[in-house]
Amino acid sequence: MKRILLFILPILILVALGFTISGIMQARFTEERLMDDLKRKARSVDEGLELSAKYIIINNDLKQANRLVDSFQKRERLQGCVIYNQDGQILAITERFSDFKERERPYLKDILSSKNPRGALEKFKEYSVYSYILPVLDDDGSVLGMVEVIYDTSYMFTTLTELWRKISISSIALILLIVLVALLIQRQIFIMPVRRLTQWFTHFQRGETDKLQPFEEKGEFGKLVSEVEQVALSIRVARRTISDEAHVRLQKEELWTEAKLKDLIHAKLGDNSLFVVSNREPYMHIFDENMGKSICIRPASGVVTAIHPILSACGGTWVAHGSGNSDKKFVNSKDKLGVPLEDNRYILKRVWLNKAEEQGYYYGFSNEGLWPLCHNTHTRPIFRESDWNMYKEVNQKFADSVLEELPASSPFIFVQDYHFTLLPKMIKDKRPDAKIALFWHVPWPTPEAFMICPYQNEILEGMLGCDLIGFHVQNHCNNFLDTANRLLESRVDTEKFSVVRLGKETFIRAFPISVNAHIGDGSFRVDPIRQVEKLRKEFELENEIVAVGVDRIDYTKGIVEKILAVDRFLEKYPEYKKKFVLIQLAAPSRTHIKRYHDLIGEIDELVEKINWKHVDGNWKPIIYLKKHFSQDDIQPYYKLGDICIVSSLHDGMNLVAKEYVAEKDDLSGCLILSQFTGAARELTDAILINPYSIEDFADSIKLAIEMPKEEKQRRMENMRKVIAENNIYRWAANIISELVALKNIT
Repeated sequence: MKRILLFILPILILVALGFTISGIMQARFTEERLMDDLKRKARSVDEGLELSAKYIIINNDLKQANRLVDSFQKRERLQGCVIYNQDGQILAITERFSDFKERERPYLKDILSSKNPRGALEKFKEYSVYSYILPVLDDDGSVLGMVEVIYDTSYMFTTLTELWRKISISSIALILLIVLVALLIQRQIFIMPVRRLTQWFTHFQRGETDKLQPFEEKGEFGKLVSEVEQVALSIRVARRTISDEAHVRLQKEELWTEAKLKDLIHAKLGDNSLFVVSNREPYMHIFDENMGKSICIRPASGVVTAIHPILSACGGTWVAHGSGNSDKKFVNSKDKLGVPLEDNRYILKRVWLNKAEEQGYYYGFSNEGLWPLCHNTHTRPIFRESDWNMYKEVNQKFADSVLEELPASSPFIFVQDYHFTLLPKMIKDKRPDAKIALFWHVPWPTPEAFMICPYQNEILEGMLGCDLIGFHVQNHCNNFLDTANRLLESRVDTEKFSVVRLGKETFIRAFPISVNAHIGDGSFRVDPIRQVEKLRKEFELENEIVAVGVDRIDYTKGIVEKILAVDRFLEKYPEYKKKFVLIQLAAPSRTHIKRYHDLIGEIDELVEKINWKHVDGNWKPIIYLKKHFSQDDIQPYYKLGDICIVSSLHDGMNLVAKEYVAEKDDLSGCLILSQFTGAARELTDAILINPYSIEDFADSIKLAIEMPKEEKQRRMENMRKVIAENNIYRWAANIISELVALKNIT
């Protein structure tokens, strides 16, 4: 549109200016012509009345005078007549102009003395009239009196108005014609070629190579098209070459790395695109009031921690809620941007939600309903019909956003978590060829617990639109199969671990999620020694044993139980006062929900109480850091911690435990891990605890402190081997390989 305006706006301005100047000149000419015609008529009428007026004045025949002036009362344009005596006094006047008697008219004396006629425009009431006064002379040339005719001039203004109307209509018609012709020209010489090129690119991006018709454009645009075709051909050949080379490299490497995952993607998926859908975005732009500008941050999130390395390795598109207050400033016209900003590896597409949508879908149904339903933490789920309706609307909005991006054939879509239970079926209904996997990052409850949800059938049917559903541990898979078997008309195959519903088969698998371990490659994001020393100096921790906790402020994370355990530990073993410190990193979340808001106050009060109880000089047992931390901010605390305490009351996996182990390259440190986490199934060399048992929890802290160095190193080495082998790349590779296998089966 801007290009079209730049093209036609100067023409329109010139046309409008030309019509305006021409109209002014034509109107002025018409006005002068009408006025000359009026003067001529007035003079002619006045001269015709001269003899009658002469007779009336000489004979002082007032009756004849009134009869003469009254004859003008019925005329249309010639509206009035006045007869004066030689002293300028009115002898007779047309009734409608009787007010003239009251007016001061000094020019009458000038006419009587000069004997010259006078014609001029005069104001009468609210309109203008033309007055022509002719002296009446006797045979000797003496003035006997005067006769005046008065004309209505309104028809002149009506004529001019009609003239301007015609000029305006003509100019508007011409402008519209010019716009139409310009649009047709623009369409022919620019829009249509660009549209053909855009359509060509769309087919290329979707992999519809059979629809890539050659161009026949000429001139400079033809040269551009030719270059585009050459680049596209090179990309297509390069993709094929990369895929073939990836097959070869896959056979050589054993440990799963970023490079090996990339090879797997190229070998298994080829030109098929990988799409990830999640609520949390991997990068968000926020306005920093202290710096006075917008900055880009990576939010601390288990989903982000897990998925970001995968897309960084293999590329693709990540569709997520744009929740940063400056997010809209950094996307293109399609709401996309390349990330990471400094080294674009994949595309982030942001979906915008208004406050009502975010409140109903995210805070309401997802986090006041599904979240407590899936966690055995004795928090009552809340289900509102309005939240459910908004949840459906947002799922549809995300589905539409994903469908816009899908290539022509067999795309792979990887949906994350409980925010999008309806999304798989919505996409599958429109694109049955799409292969869809859903990974459930939280526990799946028992059938009895899930039956609490009023919308159980819709949720299960939406999830079974997937080809593959993944959970962290086998027990969650078993719970899901039992739930589908009891609540839906479906067939559960316990040998294949699948659910068949209305002829559609969905496979259920356990994929323990992990982290990008950095083990064995010698790469670290920060200088660990310098960062640790900085923290020791900042918190005065020269000789203390440091325990670290890293959690969102959530009732499932067991932060309260952790603080109570520290309190009990210091009560039972007072010799560790002034020798032990817990640094608790706590990121506030979902503060709009009352349960979370109350929990923040409860933890604040408890920390203050325990610190006051055990304080000794400058030493206090708990350093409570309540703010949002980026992933890079957290890493030095892992390095610093002699102990890491993960006390979740119920958790799907908990990647904090694995991140801590991954950072302990010197084999120091000890992990205290809740038995109610998925990580406890893999990291069996951790000190496993029941966080509800405060006494045993306190004893476990003592055990971690007093454990011999050799035993700590042995345990840490074993755990590091586990996460080195079962890292995030292997997790992704297993899911992708499973999806590809399903594609081949079907």
